[in-house]
Amino acid sequence: MSWYHEPAATPSETHRRNAEQRQAQLTKPAGSMGQLETLAVTLASLQASDQPCCDNVSITIFAADHGVAAEGVSAFPQAVTGQMVHNFSSGGAAISVLAKSLGAQLGVINVGTVDELPELEGVSDQRIAAGTANFTQKAAMSSDQLQRALSIGQKTLLNAQQNGAQLWIGGEMGIANTTSATALACAYLKKHAAEIVGPGTGLDNAGQIHKSSVIHRALDVFNATSQQPLKNLQYLGGFEIAALTGAYIAAGQIGLPVLVDGFICSVAALYAMAINPTIKPWLLVSHQSAEPGHRSVLDSFDQQPLLDLGLRLGEGSGAAAAVPLLRLACDLHNQMATFDSAGVDSKS
Repeated sequence: MSWYHEPAATPSETHRRNAEQRQAQLTKPAGSMGQLETLAVTLASLQASDQPCCDNVSITIFAADHGVAAEGVSAFPQAVTGQMVHNFSSGGAAISVLAKSLGAQLGVINVGTVDELPELEGVSDQRIAAGTANFTQKAAMSSDQLQRALSIGQKTLLNAQQNGAQLWIGGEMGIANTTSATALACAYLKKHAAEIVGPGTGLDNAGQIHKSSVIHRALDVFNATSQQPLKNLQYLGGFEIAALTGAYIAAGQIGLPVLVDGFICSVAALYAMAINPTIKPWLLVSHQSAEPGHRSVLDSFDQQPLLDLGLRLGEGSGAAAAVPLLRLACDLHNQMATFDSAGVDSKS
């Protein structure tokens, strides 16, 4: 059995019940703090703690290029992937600012930019190849390359655990990766590309129609089905998407809660759950992206996204924006007075 089929850790039902009982004793009407109550209870169960905490947050961005960019499916040139890795390193990207504001650890892993990059602060060079192949013509990656990408994700989570992370966020960077993610979503959800294709980095209507036709052509060449998630990843995925998939699986196995970012990350999480359904409790949905296909993907999670702000940047930015909500949920749960301690009459 491959490592990614090993079962996930089991959330603590004892701590869930304890958290629910505490919520019922806090000085507020039951349920009046809505999802903040649910979050606290969920985190208490996942962390097996009566004092859930999200102070130590680890964020990892996986970066890679896509051969399908040659089909003209992005508003930006492929060189932007490598340029943005430089921007992450220098602290100028949105996720860099968000991570600094949150006091979170931020790391970047180059799993496959087209060009080799110089040594950069905060960037780990684990380049598998110079981008994936154009999946309208051949499989995006070999089976060996897929296994390497999945393993990079696994090792990333093991390192996060060793560094004391209480919550992990994955992000991605890769020109044309919304095309790859949309193709994967179509293959798994049995949707036509025209139903869920979006603007990605800013395509106009004509660009989206072209992008849809490229995806449709690839799906015709490769007869993808929901029954073969690993093969779908190999034929239609990107190195960064596969690394995220491996990371989500490993997170569940080691028992580290995850905030799932937008469309691309959610597709990776969808495939992680398809490969290993036991990890599902460990994946928390951070926000609803403005990408049209995100809602269809989120239906598989059976969760209400924490935020809906019209975000579609990626990079883990939407998940990072949701971290303060988790911290507030923990603070309320841990620090509010109970009816007894405050001398307040409870509901009769």
